[in-house]
Amino acid sequence: MRLVVEGELFEWRGPAPFHFVAVDEEGCDDLRAVASVVSYGWGMIPVRGRVGDTTFTTALWPREGGYVIPIRDAVRRAEGLVLGAPVTVHLEVDTAP
Repeated sequence: MRLVVEGELFEWRGPAPFHFVAVDEEGCDDLRAVASVVSYGWGMIPVRGRVGDTTFTTALWPREGGYVIPIRDAVRRAEGLVLGAPVTVHLEVDTAP
């Protein structure tokens, strides 16, 4: 399954700051449809992602009824991303058994 997510880069502070892009509602609906097959626990969904020319692996986090995409510092630096900037994330979820 492939998704393209467009959203703003935001910060969620905890013990350390984390940076995310929220998945839109349509994308969340698609993810919910496969979550029981692909989740490895706590609702986390492993994905391969790409922002610009930078590829990465991560897991989508469930948050407030939807999902957010963690954007690592290495990805942010490589692509020159700043808080509040629009970001396009290409995601691939392996739904094969």
